[in-house]
Amino acid sequence: MPWLQIKLDATPDNAQQLSDLLSEAGASAVTFQDGSDQPLYEPPPGATPLWAQTQVVGLFEADVDVEAVLDRLRGALGQAGLTGCRVSPLEDKDWERAWMDNFQPMRFGERLWICPSWRTPPDPAAVNVMLDPGLAFGTGTHPTTALCLEWLDRHDLAAGEVVDYGCGSGILAVAAARLGARRVWAVDHDPQALQATMLNAEKNGVSEIVNVVLPKDLPAMRADLLVANILAGPLVELAPLFAERVRPGGGIVLSGILASQAEEVARHYRRWFVMEPQAEREEWVRLSGVKMEIA
Repeated sequence: MPWLQIKLDATPDNAQQLSDLLSEAGASAVTFQDGSDQPLYEPPPGATPLWAQTQVVGLFEADVDVEAVLDRLRGALGQAGLTGCRVSPLEDKDWERAWMDNFQPMRFGERLWICPSWRTPPDPAAVNVMLDPGLAFGTGTHPTTALCLEWLDRHDLAAGEVVDYGCGSGILAVAAARLGARRVWAVDHDPQALQATMLNAEKNGVSEIVNVVLPKDLPAMRADLLVANILAGPLVELAPLFAERVRPGGGIVLSGILASQAEEVARHYRRWFVMEPQAEREEWVRLSGVKMEIA
């Protein structure tokens, strides 16, 4: 079936309103696109990642009454709200297949692979995490996620207790469990993230190891490792809490940090942790450290 797309310029403040209007006008699907080639931060738990200049794209069947759709948008937004509106035909193709083809198995370090469920793992003997793009953010394609996965691959997690704070899709929690962690606590504010993590844990046979909880429900415990791939601001605010949650001699792994923010974040953790040399990919940084022993 041929399609038409209606593309509108938006900002983070009105993107959701435009999305709702396109859906109400009969769009079969609505997506957000980057309007200015802007790098996108790894979002904090519960946040919808949007660019400063966002394009909202509605996909309509080719026989839609375009003028009726535009009149409906004008009625809600005014003529000025349609500035930059573009209507164009879209190539008829198998969009589901094209979408699936974008996701290939990815290797992180020596042992770990992240594979979509419709692909055969390239190395059946490796530690394979089957994970599909879905409800929550985190598929391994973002540099911050990749940096954390590579750290997990290089370290012995056997019999350890791990906290994944801001778990998103559960990719780090599930990877830690598949790499030998005895127990993993996957923590997030977002119910969709918790649901996605539970589904991915079940899919990978580690649902008895991965415990999915809201922050308020994380039990009083001290982990062998805490990993948090969120943003620099929350990492600074959460430093005292994270320090309480890691045992002396335990490790911490932090990402979602721009290179220009790394020293500021590290400074807040040096009170409790001996920080190791940072790892960098593109403009993103991973920090890690070891909790100091209590004198």
